[in-house]
Amino acid sequence: MSSSNAMYPMPLTHLQALVPPKLPLAIRAPAPRFQLLLARCSVEPMNTKDQVSAMVDELLQREENRPLLDDLDKASRRVDLAREALADIERQEAELLRAKDQILQLESRKSEIAEAQREIQKARAMMEEAQLSFSSNSYEDEGSKNEADKEQERRESLKAAAISTLVGTLASIPISLYQSTDFTQLGLHLTTAFISCALFGVTYRYTIRRDLDNIQLKTGTSAAFGFVKGLAALEAGGRPFELNLAGLLSLSTDGAICVSESVFLFLFSAIALDFCFKARLLSPFPIIKLRD
Repeated sequence: MSSSNAMYPMPLTHLQALVPPKLPLAIRAPAPRFQLLLARCSVEPMNTKDQVSAMVDELLQREENRPLLDDLDKASRRVDLAREALADIERQEAELLRAKDQILQLESRKSEIAEAQREIQKARAMMEEAQLSFSSNSYEDEGSKNEADKEQERRESLKAAAISTLVGTLASIPISLYQSTDFTQLGLHLTTAFISCALFGVTYRYTIRRDLDNIQLKTGTSAAFGFVKGLAALEAGGRPFELNLAGLLSLSTDGAICVSESVFLFLFSAIALDFCFKARLLSPFPIIKLRD
């Protein structure tokens, strides 16, 4: 018997009898809802997720849980607002840090800016001093140049007066001889022609200037001087005027003769001056533009 027991292993029941039984754990009885959930899960193990979702939806739809849900919703909104405020604060802090960095950079460059400003002021002072020096020198040079130009203009005007006087006086000799009855009257006519032609020469040069091909301006200047001199001579004649046709014709004839003689006189002077301008014996006004 003993040999047979040694050949065969001990049954499992005997081994279990040798092991001391485990002490039972104190387990709290589950809640009725949890027992119902466990029962449903044990019956339908494949639909556990659906059962849990259904239970959660059922719990959420109950009236006693609505205040909790509202509080949860409000708390979540407050959390979102707090997050937004925190993000705004962080953004403002980042901008403040950047502004501080820029301020520090500007303060570090403050000495460089001050040095640059001092250099700019020195350069500006040197520039103003140079401008004043240049202006004074240029003013002196321009003043001396203007004086020289004015002196030369005066000489050219005297030359124009001399040419006009010479030609006009020579042209007036036949007319003066015809109209004079004695040497006193002849001298008076020649003196009047001399002075008139001298003034005409200066005026002609300043009137024509460099427009030497303008025939209307030339003839207009000569005619204007001729009319003024002729009418002045007619008035100085002192002839009595009778208010009738014969007296009017006589006055018109005398006036036409005096004006014609004066225009003839100044036309000769104008021709002589124009010839001298084109032959470069006389410089037109102004000389400076001719030099340029």
